[in-house]
Amino acid sequence: MSADTTSSPAPQHWLIVSGIDNFRASKALGFTVQGMKSRHRRKAEKMQVGDRITYYITGIKAFAATVRITGPSFESHEPIWKSKDPKRDAEDYPWRVPVEAETILEEDDFVPAEPLARQMAYVARYPAANWTLAFQGNVHLLPDADAELVREAVREAASSPAVGD
Repeated sequence: MSADTTSSPAPQHWLIVSGIDNFRASKALGFTVQGMKSRHRRKAEKMQVGDRITYYITGIKAFAATVRITGPSFESHEPIWKSKDPKRDAEDYPWRVPVEAETILEEDDFVPAEPLARQMAYVARYPAANWTLAFQGNVHLLPDADAELVREAVREAASSPAVGD
């Protein structure tokens, strides 16, 4: 018997950096699709079924959700997400992937990023005082260990009882 050499590559772990309004737009869609800015076409094309996405929310500096990619990337110009930059007001986040929710936190339960960021290899290349530089831009590929660290924290936050329960 021969070994199966046609196995698919191990899932990759992506980070979507989003403002709260765009996160809410994804939530309103039931986390069925995620869009990326036009300059991220190549990254969108590299995303595969089974890859995971973690959401980092700017301004709040927190992790908010994890989803799994369920289909190939595609192009759509249906307006869903908006850029905060007035110069990019027409940006329609055309590169998209279908997704399904794994763990979605309520806004009061978002996981503060700084304690986790200080443990992440991805962030270690930045000066400690400027850790947020690691979370600039729309799409990043995370090392497996970093993604697992964040996914576990998000899962824990989802299963923790709310204060006052």
